[in-house]
Amino acid sequence: MDKKQGVNTDYVVIKAIEDGVNVIGLTRGTDTRFHHSEKLDQGEVMIAQFTEHTSAIKIRGHAKIVTPFGEIESEKK
Repeated sequence: MDKKQGVNTDYVVIKAIEDGVNVIGLTRGTDTRFHHSEKLDQGEVMIAQFTEHTSAIKIRGHAKIVTPFGEIESEKK
């Protein structure tokens, strides 16, 4: 993690296995709130990064997630 900018240089790759996968960014700080949302259709890929503003990423729907720690597949709604 680059402490100077408060940004993690690792990326998370999210690939939608079905239409309508929601990717939601949650804020960092005392109040956790939604700050960004994307909807992916089957086959679409999103590359995300944790930042000084983003502390968590919520994925709703069937998707493959690749991180520096390994791969995981979310389940269908």
